[in-house]
Amino acid sequence: MKKWMFVIFPGIFLLIFLFFYHQTTTMREVREKAHAEAVAQQKAADAAHKQMIEDKARQDAEKRAADAAADEAKKEADAAAKKKAESDKIQGETDKYNAEIDLYTTNNATLQAQLDALKKQEDQDGRAEFDLEKRVQEARVDERSAELDIQRMVDMIATRASQSYLTRMPPPPPAPKSSD
Repeated sequence: MKKWMFVIFPGIFLLIFLFFYHQTTTMREVREKAHAEAVAQQKAADAAHKQMIEDKARQDAEKRAADAAADEAKKEADAAAKKKAESDKIQGETDKYNAEIDLYTTNNATLQAQLDALKKQEDQDGRAEFDLEKRVQEARVDERSAELDIQRMVDMIATRASQSYLTRMPPPPPAPKSSD
């Protein structure tokens, strides 16, 4: 009986699922059809509105094109005169700035040479400082080594002195015998 429960309950649940699934799919199909009809109506209305807007835009474009052609001819004449004046002004400024560039280029070369000399001097000073610091550290190491040698020598002398028979106290004399 227990083995059949593994088949019966899932089968019942499958039938319930299929029932609800069938209902849901039919409702979804109905909704999709209604939505498709609404979209088709909206597209038709949009197409008619678009055609009306395009006709109006075409008329406006033709009118603006005629006005633009007249304005463009006038603007071209004004632009040519303005361009000539601007060209002369730009050429004058270009010559002025080229002279400034030459001046700044020579100043830059001079300053760059000074900077290179200062960097070289800085490197030499840094190297000299490093050498001096190295010698100071070597002197400190030598001083510490000398102190350790002195401590070792004092310890060695103290050890030998403590082991020497000369530094030991002689045994006490025997006690006098009493004659009682």
